[in-house]
Amino acid sequence: MKRNEKGPFHQEPLMEIKNLKKYFKTGKKEVLKAVDDVSFTIYKGETLGLVGESGCGKSTTGRTLMRLYDATDGEVLFQKEQVHGKKNLSQLKQFNRKVQMIFQDPYSSLNPRKTVADIIAEGIDIHGLAATKEERQKKVLHLLETVGLNKSHANRYPHEFSGGQRQRIGIARALAVEPEFIIADEPISALDVSIQAQVVNLMKRLQKEKDLTYLFIAHDLSMVKHISDRVGVMYLGGIVELATSNDLYDEPLHPYTQALLSAIPVPDPDIEKKRNRIILSGDLPSPSNPPSGCRFRTRCPMATDTCAQKTPIWKEAKPNHWVACHLF
Repeated sequence: MKRNEKGPFHQEPLMEIKNLKKYFKTGKKEVLKAVDDVSFTIYKGETLGLVGESGCGKSTTGRTLMRLYDATDGEVLFQKEQVHGKKNLSQLKQFNRKVQMIFQDPYSSLNPRKTVADIIAEGIDIHGLAATKEERQKKVLHLLETVGLNKSHANRYPHEFSGGQRQRIGIARALAVEPEFIIADEPISALDVSIQAQVVNLMKRLQKEKDLTYLFIAHDLSMVKHISDRVGVMYLGGIVELATSNDLYDEPLHPYTQALLSAIPVPDPDIEKKRNRIILSGDLPSPSNPPSGCRFRTRCPMATDTCAQKTPIWKEAKPNHWVACHLF
């Protein structure tokens, strides 16, 4: 089956997230609810995009799925097995091999004291994927070529590369252990616009070649549409809308999604002049003290009294198009 032909809904779930919560204590009585009761499924072979403003909980969600943070509550199932909870060393190694992460900042995510070869080969060494030094070197050189770098780059250090090249090294490092699932945490936000498309196209090619599944976290909605099969929209620790990429961009249902999409510039100046921008009033509320009812109500142009009293129910407004809003 070609990807996007029928959508990902006939595929088997790879990761299931059920009522996930991640809270941080920020004072004696203050708790920051970074991720608050989030549920979604990631299907094998798809790319799920996760978008929203800075501080909405996207990266914390990704890091909690990866076990970089312990979940406060809820479940994360990878291939039907619990991600959190007690695991022995063998189980942890197996999970860490199947699930990898590409980080936002290519400048700080690479060890400046190690050569590119040693950075890429770190996972190969930990998981014993090369029997000899020659096999290790062969794997590293093949990975460099796979991500569009030269073999001669192997013995250089990170400071000798541009941001785009460093991110390619980060991708090669993630691929080294032959993972099934990659969490990409804003992998292009620190890069020049001209380089962003190259990195996204590289990720798309690698996905086809290696049958990878992605969670692609970003705040650039136009780039997310380019790579994602489905897109989830986060606001203040919760997901407010989730749909196929085309459905979400063609017919956004939640007022917050509509506002985000209205901010994307259109290349045609005539259309751009006539467009109605939805300007949100007020600042993002604090995750330590979110509004009652619907969290978006303090900035929503369509808010009613019901929005302050009741939390909207997560519902399927159209086939495979989910939204949490009292308007539906």
